[in-house]
Amino acid sequence: MALADENRTRRVLGAIAGGVAGMAAMSIAFALLEVETRYEVGIFAGIARFVMVPGNLALGFLVFVLFGAIVWPLLFVFVEEHIPGGPDPGRRGLAFATVLWVLFMLTAAGNVTGATLLIYATLTLVGHLAYGFILGAVYGHVRPDFSLAEVRERRNPR
Repeated sequence: MALADENRTRRVLGAIAGGVAGMAAMSIAFALLEVETRYEVGIFAGIARFVMVPGNLALGFLVFVLFGAIVWPLLFVFVEEHIPGGPDPGRRGLAFATVLWVLFMLTAAGNVTGATLLIYATLTLVGHLAYGFILGAVYGHVRPDFSLAEVRERRNPR
């Protein structure tokens, strides 16, 4: 296996590992959302609306897992170098997740209104930010060309 192929494989696997770890953190925020709204929101129903198949909760859950663990991490690998916040992949993950959150809010909020909408927006934002930061941090940790010293030097130039 050539070195470039090995690096690409490490990047992809690191992003998928970051996506899985990020989904665990996001799931906690989503569970809090369900409890705080007394299961009024239905997060998987919202995800089903996000992918344009309203009412299909099983598909909503499947999409949550598939997109969180594979699709978004692979997209992150593909666009990571073009996302502001570099060279820190954690910051880039935050920016990436913010875009995902905006798209999620535009399509998945459904009939959520009033105070519930404020709780919904806050906890889904927290969940998405946790997802993005963990995705980027894990990805950066396993990325062969990542240098923590470079990130620190850019933050605190001498």
